[in-house]
Amino acid sequence: MHLPTLRQLEFLCAVADHGTFSKAAEACHVTQPTLSAAIKEVEALLEVQLIERESRGASMTHAGDAAVFRARTIMSDTAD
Repeated sequence: MHLPTLRQLEFLCAVADHGTFSKAAEACHVTQPTLSAAIKEVEALLEVQLIERESRGASMTHAGDAAVFRARTIMSDTAD
């Protein structure tokens, strides 16, 4: 079974924090297409839509909110 990488979890949290893919990509020092592709890969791995893509930005789905909560826990545990 494949799992999301820590970098992909970082990208997911950045989208949640910044509200747009472009601002999240800038904060993560990657291009927007790189970040977008990583998020799509996470959604495919988890088989659920995590982010609603809108013309004015992005918002988390209920599953996305849960995934971000878990991602933050994983990243914090890893840092410890």
